[in-house]
Amino acid sequence: MRAGLAGLVLALAAAFPAALGPARAQDADFSGFVDGLRSDAKSRGISQATFEAAFAGMGGPDPEVIARTRRQGEFSRPVWDYLVGAVSNARIARGQAQGKRLAATLAAIEAKTGVPRAIVLAFWGVESDFGASAGSLPTIRSLVSLAYARHRGTLFRDELWAALQILENGDIEPARMVGSWAGAMGQVQFLPSVYLREAVDFDGDGRRDVWRSEADSLASIAHYLRSLGWRPGLSWGYEVSLPKDFDLTRYRGPISDFAARGLRRTDGKPLPANGEASLFLPGGLGSPVFLITDNFEVIRGYNTSDSYALAVGHLADRLAGGPALAAPWPSGAARLDGPGLKRLQAGLAAKGLYAGEQDGRAGPKLREAVRQYQIREGLPADGYARPALLERVEGRP
Repeated sequence: MRAGLAGLVLALAAAFPAALGPARAQDADFSGFVDGLRSDAKSRGISQATFEAAFAGMGGPDPEVIARTRRQGEFSRPVWDYLVGAVSNARIARGQAQGKRLAATLAAIEAKTGVPRAIVLAFWGVESDFGASAGSLPTIRSLVSLAYARHRGTLFRDELWAALQILENGDIEPARMVGSWAGAMGQVQFLPSVYLREAVDFDGDGRRDVWRSEADSLASIAHYLRSLGWRPGLSWGYEVSLPKDFDLTRYRGPISDFAARGLRRTDGKPLPANGEASLFLPGGLGSPVFLITDNFEVIRGYNTSDSYALAVGHLADRLAGGPALAAPWPSGAARLDGPGLKRLQAGLAAKGLYAGEQDGRAGPKLREAVRQYQIREGLPADGYARPALLERVEGRP
């Protein structure tokens, strides 16, 4: 949803101050920025012809791309709201149909990489709705807009050089290099640097085409997951039920130890005898509880959002015929927003419990810090960042 005019002006001002100056001054600033890139291109192996073709007809940065940096749903929405769209009945049905249609291709990819076909399908579904929503924004313009705005430091400038290298290699034509607002490309939504490292030509046509080739897209997902450390034969995790008075301070260890302490899968199947895992309560006590393995962190390597990783894992289970979650999500529960999480990170850092970036995002480091604080204070160690916890950390009654 678009903000009002005043909100858009403020967003543009925060993104790059030149946007509020005269139009010609902005054009000059952006043109000067592109000229600086042009002068560096040769030293980076980018020919003048490739550079000019990539920037042909580009009038300036895309303000909508800048505005999108503040609207990332997987980081700003409650996990239960995110899962409603990511693991809908309609998406499950489409994914199962695609799995049948591409059964031979998925089987060959699984045999080669060890990554289960349901996991590959789930990534494809979450990233681009099985190729139907791969993005239509010109990748070069999106990346140069973010680089010009200095969003996330030099990250997008580096990604811009990677995208130009892809064009220089002849893997794709500029007009077909499209994707999301943040420069993630094709059916797999790889950033250009990831594409250069991980994309594969699985259909044997001599091109790594993650825009139009389903086989290349699916195989590239699996190849990337193996590079991130996917362990064949290990699930991402399981929904479990906690026995009464379960000791939450012992939240990491052998799966066999959790089973011995009375933890049970909600689908009635036994927990595996081997492997390590940890408890994950994304909505706190009273909501679904998961026992997650190292492969959950591999999923987070693709996208660092907890909500995203849980959506991929659960969608994979549903595509493979598994049940819906057994426990309900909290209804109307109070939760911390980004600024609140940032304050909590700062408060826990002041107590020597949090050493990560104070970015206002939940994740493993914040969960660990919250748990250590809860243990210190004699609170149930569910790792969930509630508003009441922030008040306690900040010393407010």
